[in-house]
Amino acid sequence: MSDRVTITSVRAILTQPAGSRLVVVRIDTSDAGLYGLGCATFTQRHLAVQTAIEEYLAPLLTGRPVENIDDLWHTCWVHSYWRNGPVLNNAISGVDMALWDILGKRAGLPVYQLLGGKCREGADVYRHADGGSPEEVEENVWRFLSEGYRHIRVQMGGYGGRAGELPKPDGAPAGNYYDPGAYARSVPILFAHLRQKIGFDVELLHDVHERLRPNDAVRLAKELEPYNLFFLEDPLSPEDLEWFQNLRQQCCTPIAMGELFNNPREWMPLVSGRLIDYLRMHISQMGGLTPARKVAAYAELHGVRTAWHGPGDVSPVGHACNLHLDLACHNFGVQEWPGFPDPLREVFPGCPEVRGGYMYANDQPGFGIDLDEELAAKYPCRNDIDHWTQTRWPDGTAVKP
Repeated sequence: MSDRVTITSVRAILTQPAGSRLVVVRIDTSDAGLYGLGCATFTQRHLAVQTAIEEYLAPLLTGRPVENIDDLWHTCWVHSYWRNGPVLNNAISGVDMALWDILGKRAGLPVYQLLGGKCREGADVYRHADGGSPEEVEENVWRFLSEGYRHIRVQMGGYGGRAGELPKPDGAPAGNYYDPGAYARSVPILFAHLRQKIGFDVELLHDVHERLRPNDAVRLAKELEPYNLFFLEDPLSPEDLEWFQNLRQQCCTPIAMGELFNNPREWMPLVSGRLIDYLRMHISQMGGLTPARKVAAYAELHGVRTAWHGPGDVSPVGHACNLHLDLACHNFGVQEWPGFPDPLREVFPGCPEVRGGYMYANDQPGFGIDLDEELAAKYPCRNDIDHWTQTRWPDGTAVKP
């Protein structure tokens, strides 16, 4: 490696090639041609993250050495005094991943090698099968099975189920309405159908997405025990952590939790108390690779496995980061993967490849992925208002999405 290399610029690149607004950080250095990329995607508040990166972190970081990743992470974390919020965490994450990307490029090694090397050659992924009826879901499960996938998350009508026409009070505001009772009753019916038709050889998952009251979520987890789920995802919200003890005492359905977590105090008691089985944090939401690798090591000591959040509103850079951590962690469980449409592959050359249900890194230095900025600019972010997060119960009450 060359002598002291410093940060010369930090900027956010916004693009929307395939539905979700994506935020990618690019850090350029004093070593000509050496740069790194990181994911800072908070798709619902992309402009706030861009401001945090370019107006606050860029001036703070310019001129600092690129190799002091842990020191720079902590400097960014405490510099605003108030911390552990989603906007700042995503901004820090983009910087953090970009610095790891630079470190790998300087060393001529993939990031997973910097984390201790591979524990496995490919990461098992799961896909999402939805449908308006048990038969439609079954059809989509068979399709994924034919493509070699072994883990499939099943939903019927999306999060909270398909509401249809609900009787609402006069003057009820517009929103994404659903009936939690009808949803809770529909899930065991779905799993009974799938296990009867498909059997128990496929690993099935389900995402509650915090759409139930805690006691109803506990009841659902108990009712799903006979169907041997791989895991039940986000049965409770971050505001209901105390209910996990109750849930654990009443059933043995494996639990995955964490995609909304920002603060270490949210996941630490769940891991240390062995109250969950899989960690589901959104790596950019928690602050990047630096905290994620530490949490993975902490979880390994407590017998908890990883299943990092990997939806469509994670950029391919973020998915590459997930993958490198998956390959290097002994306690890896499974990786969520939504598939990469062609526009994403074109904007982000070097995307990880999935074959036979496994995701593979391309073994290039760093994260092995790039960004075509000229092409990215052809997909500007639309600053429209999200509908799906305007969630309401049948009486019009605004609730957690």
